[in-house]
Amino acid sequence: MSDQQLLYKLAFNFIPNIGAVLAKNLISYCGGMEEVFRANKRTLLTVPGVGEKKAQDILNCDALGKAENELKSLKNKDINLIFYLDENYPEKLKHYPDSPILLYAKGDMDLNAQRMVAIVGTRKVTSYGIMECERLVEELMQYNCTIVSGLAYGVDTTAHRKAVQLGIPTIGVLGNGMNGIYPATNRKLATSMLPNGGVLSEYPMDTPPDRENFPKRNRVIAGLSDVILVIESARKGGSMITAEYANNYNKDVFAIPGRSNDEFSEGCNHLIKAHKAHLCTSAEDISYIMRWDKPEGGKQLQLIIELDPEEEPIVVLIKNNPNIGLDSLHYQSKVPLSNLTAILLNLEFKGVIKSLPGKKYILSH
Repeated sequence: MSDQQLLYKLAFNFIPNIGAVLAKNLISYCGGMEEVFRANKRTLLTVPGVGEKKAQDILNCDALGKAENELKSLKNKDINLIFYLDENYPEKLKHYPDSPILLYAKGDMDLNAQRMVAIVGTRKVTSYGIMECERLVEELMQYNCTIVSGLAYGVDTTAHRKAVQLGIPTIGVLGNGMNGIYPATNRKLATSMLPNGGVLSEYPMDTPPDRENFPKRNRVIAGLSDVILVIESARKGGSMITAEYANNYNKDVFAIPGRSNDEFSEGCNHLIKAHKAHLCTSAEDISYIMRWDKPEGGKQLQLIIELDPEEEPIVVLIKNNPNIGLDSLHYQSKVPLSNLTAILLNLEFKGVIKSLPGKKYILSH
């Protein structure tokens, strides 16, 4: 694709006061991308949704100049641009009128994977929510799903991290531009997602994580996915917005039930009560509704976790001595303490072991 073509595609992101629906109307009525920027006022006013003010905005803005700067910013960053008319634009997303006109994508991801499950929930996730989220991601593994979420605190982070640990493809949809990860604490997690998934955004590179971006971002999560799974949510919040988009898009929504007096189960319980979500207690509930069979040769946990040579003897020690303490591990392994703690942290990140109070360790499975 030529830089000139990219320039016009990028320019639509820099026309003020137009959204995805109007941008598509402009291209359709004017006869192409370039024609929009060559159109006179009279032509622009024939486009549904374009009035005097928007016509002036299109004529007076320096969208092409800003697009040129954006193109320079994209150089050497391994970011792909996916326009809504491109063949590789996500099929599950493209037929919605409000789908983004342009997507920025980084990583090795299949945006047309057969089974895409969005996992969303509160940023203030409880220990119950973490446990349920990790369990469901692990159960979904046998169905060869891709996990989609928003890289936010709480449930999103838990879902992405567990997917990375298990080698499940996972995609994070950002509410800001690709020049930053929000929250910043998830930068390392985002990087770890790139070899088997990646990050996606509809926003120009330098867009900050403004509050109003996130509800818009949630329509992409809903549109991209086959299934939306709400782990924990208050009665109002981003997860409920995602569920609402999903219902409007005729997607299947599932919710984990919780205690009636729990603030962060109130949203899930309401979705189930209002018949806006299926009750979900396991991945089998999702596979039953979606009619998903387990693919032959589905991934198994023990086949995908690769241990480094220095990790293997530590795992054997923990396997043979459940609840073994750090001091005992240090004594029996003869590994220097600084090296040992680094190995243990890496094994935790891979999901092989769990740390318990008192610096004790057990296998995760």
